Amino acid sequence: MGKGPPGIDPTVPNAARIYDYLLGGKENFAADREAARRLLEISPNLREGSRANRRFLIRAVRFMVANGIRQFLDIGTGLPTQENVHEVALKVAPESRIAYVDNDPVVLVHARALLADNPNTIVVEGDLREPEAILNDPQINAHLDLTRPIGLLLVAVLHFIVDDEEAERIVRTLRDRLAPGSHLAISHATIGDLDEEQEREGRAIYARSSTRGAIFRSHERVLRFFDGFELVEPGLVWLDDWRPEEGVPRIPRFPGLGGYAGVGILR
Repeated sequence: MGKGPPGIDPTVPNAARIYDYLLGGKENFAADREAARRLLEISPNLREGSRANRRFLIRAVRFMVANGIRQFLDIGTGLPTQENVHEVALKVAPESRIAYVDNDPVVLVHARALLADNPNTIVVEGDLREPEAILNDPQINAHLDLTRPIGLLLVAVLHFIVDDEEAERIVRTLRDRLAPGSHLAISHATIGDLDEEQEREGRAIYARSSTRGAIFRSHERVLRFFDGFELVEPGLVWLDDWRPEEGVPRIPRFPGLGGYAGVGILR
């Protein structure tokens, strides 16, 4: 990519575009690729981890569909790639409805272009830091019925909310508006095998990005986000350990930066 949409500074790295690059996408700028290369120097397994995160998203959506979920709210959706939430859900349940939320103009432009002719999906501008605004958005409320169970997807996004209290408030605000039977999927970066210096370097790279920072939380701290939810088996585990599918590549636990994943049901 050369120039971005109006309002985008291509010299500032962006988490969604870094992730796109790690997954082999083309919707990224030189600054994103440079940031990704620096992250790969710290944690060479980052590409494998990004792919494991994507595999978890696909499995989580399939699980939710099998459990009767037909509405999905994906916050911090990132750039479109293969097997997005709507593709996975609609393949099994064509009546499913999906709302994507992101605050990156590049993401919004590409997602809206891709989904323009799909009446079951909408793309809405919104920021995870303002959950009330997302929940009260008229487009979302016209597309989804929040009085009925939904699948809430917070995949690889909460680690960009560096303050624990703010992150817990965000999840709690979302939870309190969900109907019983709703499902919550979370994946979250953790320090894994990185030492303190490597962690500082990784956080510094994200601090200079448009996300303004990142944090690698422990298992205990990620688990707090599921307060009020009943975790489904096998609980909060390494990305590829969450209900792995036969015949699909699996990296149970890889060196370098790690990631936890889990799904909970609101009772």
